[in-house]
Amino acid sequence: MSEKRIKRLNSLLKEVINEVVRDDVRNPNMASLTSISEVEVSKDLHHAKVYVSIIGSEKERDATLDALQSAAGYISVLSSKKVTLRYFPTLTFYLDSSVDRQMHIDSLLKKIHEDRKEKEGNEHEPS
Repeated sequence: MSEKRIKRLNSLLKEVINEVVRDDVRNPNMASLTSISEVEVSKDLHHAKVYVSIIGSEKERDATLDALQSAAGYISVLSSKKVTLRYFPTLTFYLDSSVDRQMHIDSLLKKIHEDRKEKEGNEHEPS
């Protein structure tokens, strides 16, 4: 299967799975701020890694990931009704920590910027 088609399928599955998780999955253990950030389908189309961005505490993230993994079959059935494929891939959910890494990098850059301003301010003061 061509790379272009797999990329289109990844994008389509990302939207469909996100819609199903948002609208149809009702689990009290899931964090309210949950979204699908990426989907990677295997070349044989039998497996898909679904990366999930979850905003919340570590406990909420673990509970949400467990809830999604236990609902994977249900999510697959509902998603397969919206996307016509010969084989709908088996879904495996993974935590996408790129948002956390970005927030950490932003905080480090902000601290560096503040330290530079403070250092420059101290250099210009008369002794």
